[in-house]
Amino acid sequence: MESQKDGTSTTRKARGRPRDWHDKTAQNTIKSLDRAMEVFEHLSEAQGKPLSVIAEEMGQSPATVYRVLVTLETRGLVEFDSVEQVWFIGARAFVIGARFLRRTSLVDRARPILRKLMEATGETANLGIEKEGSVLFLSQVETHANIRAFFPPGSLSPMHSSGIGKAVLAYMDKERLNRVLDSATFEAFTEYTITTEEALRADLEQIRTRGYSIDNEEKNAGMRCIAAPVFDMNSEVVAGISVSGPTSRVGQDETDRLSRAVIDASLLLTEAIGGIAPAPS
Repeated sequence: MESQKDGTSTTRKARGRPRDWHDKTAQNTIKSLDRAMEVFEHLSEAQGKPLSVIAEEMGQSPATVYRVLVTLETRGLVEFDSVEQVWFIGARAFVIGARFLRRTSLVDRARPILRKLMEATGETANLGIEKEGSVLFLSQVETHANIRAFFPPGSLSPMHSSGIGKAVLAYMDKERLNRVLDSATFEAFTEYTITTEEALRADLEQIRTRGYSIDNEEKNAGMRCIAAPVFDMNSEVVAGISVSGPTSRVGQDETDRLSRAVIDASLLLTEAIGGIAPAPS
């Protein structure tokens, strides 16, 4: 909002933001708070450690680390086991984290990532989840090219013939995967569609090995898709992210470039929703 008073133009500051809120230099940081967060984050990575070990690993004096831990303990963010003489993350940390998860929308977090993925690859970027044995498309950022893939939000697609569907299936726990496959019909849509459980399971094994899936004209002739999984805080697959387009652009020679971009986007979205990608098997 601008004012023309005295012939000048001034911009009103955004609420809750000081004039120099972009400035992240030392003068605008609280060193003691920053040190406390370092201790807190370090403890969260490997809990159940005594004070001396934490201090040694961080290169800090035990007295400094102790003051930080006691301060965090008063807020319930860490806890001390007096029997074992070790420190843990406290219940209050979970409560705060849970509040973040409640405000986190998968679609909202995905939109800027999908947009950047489309811009980086030049192809339509998609987000989908498993819903009752099918892929439910939640969001899409379309390419500017004339020929494009189109999966409007709310549309459903069979898991076995979808890039996102196969990426999600590949990382499901065995019990859940068996339930989905038991109810699958393996309908053939093109000559390239996988139509047996045995063939699909073999494809899922390859997907786990390389980290991404390929829909090679399996749902629509002339269209190709490359997808990767998105994980939650328990390292469980919750969604898939993909790029799709005509085989004239999404060809075999483009697989390496596009798969790297898709995997990077899936990792960004995993991190954005507080998730943790599982370690490679």
